[in-house]
Amino acid sequence: MSRLQTVRGTSDVLPEAMAAHRRVIDTARDMSSLYGFQEMATPIFEFAEVFSRPLGDSSDVVTKETYNFTDRGGETLTLRPENTAGVVRAMISNGLTQSLPLKFFYAGPMFRYERPQKGRMRQFHQIGIEYLGPRDGLADAEIIGCGARVLDGLGVLDRCTLHLNSLGDSESRQAYRTALLAFLDTHAGDLSEDSQTRLQTNPLRILDSKDKGDRAILAEAPRLDEYLNDISKAHFAVVTESLDKAGIAWRFDPLLVRGLDYYCHTAFEFITDDLGAQGTVLGGGRYDGLSEMLGGPPVPGVGWAAGVERLAMLAGAEAPVAPPVAVMPMDDDAGVAAYAVAEMLRDAGIAVDVPTGGAIGKRLKKADRAGVRIAVILGSDEIAGGTAQLRDLTTGTQDEIAQADLSSHLAGTLANHTDGTSA
Repeated sequence: MSRLQTVRGTSDVLPEAMAAHRRVIDTARDMSSLYGFQEMATPIFEFAEVFSRPLGDSSDVVTKETYNFTDRGGETLTLRPENTAGVVRAMISNGLTQSLPLKFFYAGPMFRYERPQKGRMRQFHQIGIEYLGPRDGLADAEIIGCGARVLDGLGVLDRCTLHLNSLGDSESRQAYRTALLAFLDTHAGDLSEDSQTRLQTNPLRILDSKDKGDRAILAEAPRLDEYLNDISKAHFAVVTESLDKAGIAWRFDPLLVRGLDYYCHTAFEFITDDLGAQGTVLGGGRYDGLSEMLGGPPVPGVGWAAGVERLAMLAGAEAPVAPPVAVMPMDDDAGVAAYAVAEMLRDAGIAVDVPTGGAIGKRLKKADRAGVRIAVILGSDEIAGGTAQLRDLTTGTQDEIAQADLSSHLAGTLANHTDGTSA
């Protein structure tokens, strides 16, 4: 290898990008806590069947996109492509089905082998929530409301449209599947290659096709909402009426589907036009059959996930926060004393940088460009006298302060800076 570089589909998250990621994650954590969601984490790899069993061996994710490997013990493991299955597995394996309902928030890396594109990488990061236990439509509205609040907290909700559909219960889905198959069979020869494959394995996924020819055919297909039974209609009514009461705008989207059998009732996506063709920034739905599919008891669930990279792109760059104070030794002889002063200030909870090397004037200019507010300058005279020079890099004013008073003085000065007043 002639030069070191990241693996295709991965990227280094440098401080500016990390600040944007942190803003997304912190906002989601704070907003979800308003709804009672508690943070948890699962391992980044699981036994392969945790994903292959619910996703199906013929699904695109399992056949094309998962990173699988065999460990030294001969176990087949998979890097998690999503986290819902892992969270439900954690509920089962930790015996938490006796403590329902459960509300979990998570954030972390996921892995899919797919063509890298804008905001979509092979190692990417997600935030998400899972609400385990309730079966009613109010729970669906709760998690949708939480998602809307996260987007609003990031300042992007007004650039997104909530698409909403009902997949119905198993009875409704089976009736629709039969009608859809009968329709698609008469157009099989005109479907795209991917849709012809899905016709045999997972026909509902054809509804999600982006192929123009498929879309033209689907415009004449029977609609899922025409096959909903009374139970499914009542569930969806609770969701939509709750969203209306909360002032959350939504758009009915009959082609919004989830092809896997454990999904039912509510499916939703927040979609934007500001990120190109891949417009979904947050999406989810109800998955009442997942726990049983993983070998656990019947436990209803509903949740959503969102890509951190895509939300960060939509929300805009976030500048890294520089320490507000820099302690600067005038020369090498003052370095040890400067370090001691910096540690004293850190003990008081003040973030401090200690830039060394180069002329003091250049260091001051660099600190100012980085966003440092106050420079604490120490030379031989200051060290001998137990004082320090404080330069306000915003106003250019400079005062001499006793080192013993530095912590309290700086705390007040920084508070005044935050309030927008002068020190």
